[in-house]
Amino acid sequence: MKAVAFANCSQYYGGMDSGSASVGMHTLVKGAVARVTGFGAGNQGLVAKLREIGFAEGDEVELLAKGWLGGAPLSFRLNRTVIALRKSEAAMVLVEPAA
Repeated sequence: MKAVAFANCSQYYGGMDSGSASVGMHTLVKGAVARVTGFGAGNQGLVAKLREIGFAEGDEVELLAKGWLGGAPLSFRLNRTVIALRKSEAAMVLVEPAA
């Protein structure tokens, strides 16, 4: 079983029922793979832009890197594309550990 760690140091194991344990994508640690479950409430204009970029429910994302100054920007792999987001933008994308 592959462990996926989040920034709050909790771990989820593949095959384990995580229920509705969706968290903001900004909480992933480097190398963690997760699946998009939805978007946070708030700026619907930003949510529309994230959808235009390619984020959709069910997509798999991987955190590739964090910036050295304050941990931003964040670099993600999404559908074979590398995308950089601010922490506040990444927080709008809700994810859960990929099985």
